[in-house]
Amino acid sequence: MERPIAYLKNPAENWLICDRSQQFTQLAEQLYLELTQLLQQGTVPKILLAEREPVKFLAGFIAACAAGCPVFLCNPNWVKQEWQQVFELVQPDLVLGYGDWGLAIKDYYPSPQPAIANPQWIMIPTGGSSGKIRFAIHTWETLMASVQGFQQYFQLNQVNSFCVLPLYHVSGLMQFLRSLTTGGQLVVLPFKALEAGEKTDINPSEFFISLVPTQLQRLLQQPPLASWLSEFQTVLLGGAPAWQELLEQARHYGIHLAPTYGMTETASQIATLKPKDFLNGYNHCGQVLPHAKVTIHSPTNQVLGVNQTGIITIQAKSLALGYYPELFANNQHFQLDDIGFLNNQGYLNVVGRSSNKIITGGENVYPNEVEAAIRATHLVDDVCVIGLPNHQWGQVVTAIYVPNNSFVTPATLQAAITDKLSKFKQPKYWISLQKLPRNTQGKINHEHLYQIATELLPLSL
Repeated sequence: MERPIAYLKNPAENWLICDRSQQFTQLAEQLYLELTQLLQQGTVPKILLAEREPVKFLAGFIAACAAGCPVFLCNPNWVKQEWQQVFELVQPDLVLGYGDWGLAIKDYYPSPQPAIANPQWIMIPTGGSSGKIRFAIHTWETLMASVQGFQQYFQLNQVNSFCVLPLYHVSGLMQFLRSLTTGGQLVVLPFKALEAGEKTDINPSEFFISLVPTQLQRLLQQPPLASWLSEFQTVLLGGAPAWQELLEQARHYGIHLAPTYGMTETASQIATLKPKDFLNGYNHCGQVLPHAKVTIHSPTNQVLGVNQTGIITIQAKSLALGYYPELFANNQHFQLDDIGFLNNQGYLNVVGRSSNKIITGGENVYPNEVEAAIRATHLVDDVCVIGLPNHQWGQVVTAIYVPNNSFVTPATLQAAITDKLSKFKQPKYWISLQKLPRNTQGKINHEHLYQIATELLPLSL
């Protein structure tokens, strides 16, 4: 594909549909000119991009890439502590956008030896829901490899996207890049606006839309929106594991759902289930996209065979180079925390996360299985299962849930799953909350949940 400068100079006509979309080209060209003037003076500025307005964000991103400046994509809603982490790590030369972080700038003191960033690097944030924020190092080439793999897998020349996900996140960014570089259209609309019934004048059958499970759940609760969603060419679903009831509900509405598996480090999806297979009853992550290869490894790094469960390992042209400022020692193989297997048809099945695995009394328990059983009771609106330390069992299975009515109690839940799970898999503790802490991608903040659980339960479990 062309270099970013080509798309800056010759964007497709009417490709962007959002507020102030007509300003995109002017803003991008103006910033590109300012950046090239800095480059001519011998300065390669490290840029923090934290624009709230989509047009300014997209213009800033493409201008920085075209000029060859290292750019760090940022969430304008980060709090002071998170911004302090970012400023200490990056030590930027230029900040584009305004967030709620004025104090972070005021309290920031630069290091005498700032980290160097390659001019071609594109840093995409990952983490932050628990622990420190990290930036996966990508390049135009790794991002374009993801676009090309997507095109080949779905056999498309143009990709039209309806984006309700954050543009600073890989899930939103890749929708922008697929549309821009293939001559497709991009609609950008806040999810809250969509949920409130606001739409744009497009033909959904020509568009992809990407959602996380909690967003899909909320849209399916409104029949008019569920019906509208069923008109889309494809509804990509990722960001967090989807539960069985949600998938069945999507099938009920005839939604062309495509569950995906991917991450920031791989520039979004590397495995996707095609809508036809989904509507025929398949529930796995689908086949691996052309630009990637997945193998399953044992703990001793032996390659496992078909239907053997082990550690998911990825090779991909879209793989990140490292985490800023360090490069991976070997970016040919990226071994994940996820556990899964490949079946006879080459479809990827994800069992759970190794780090989330609960070991209780010597038995292994994967939270996904327990959560699925609890959701199947239809007594909860949300649930997360974690393992808490215990001097007798090592860990105890603990369910933190949102009841769907005031009559739901731990006793009713326990009774509802008695014949659905082995005794050692059944939660020993139940904690009821009004809402579970999830980020904009629908991922649980496990650190916060552990804190809640330890505060509400006895110190000595």
